[in-house]
Amino acid sequence: MASFDDISINTMIGGGSAFYGDLRVSGGMMIDGDVDGNIEISGNIIVAERARVRGNITAKSAIISGIVIGDIRAPESIKLMSSSTVIGDVSTRKLHVADKVVLHGHCISIADQERYEKEDAVQSQSKEIRNKAFVR
Repeated sequence: MASFDDISINTMIGGGSAFYGDLRVSGGMMIDGDVDGNIEISGNIIVAERARVRGNITAKSAIISGIVIGDIRAPESIKLMSSSTVIGDVSTRKLHVADKVVLHGHCISIADQERYEKEDAVQSQSKEIRNKAFVR
């Protein structure tokens, strides 16, 4: 189902490490520590079982085994492993959800590229409108 053809990892945040702030990475990334901020990656991301991410993730593909509190947008594929928890929306063309996954949010998974892009844009616009409607 959802597998990586390119598993190269350019950047890693190891276990016991914590990063605060937004990240922009060219290539692939693995997270085994804590990240508090948005992550934008041109390649693939792996969020390991002990990892915790509080922020939105944008990548080519994603394998999630840890905790993500934020939205995940990975047009190629998203694979949620049995140990994962995602509190946020997911958007992809291929979605694999294992047993015992916690997923709380909206989900778009449409194989057709054109339809996926249209629905993804609608979801993004709706979320922006909702966020602007509420004063924090």
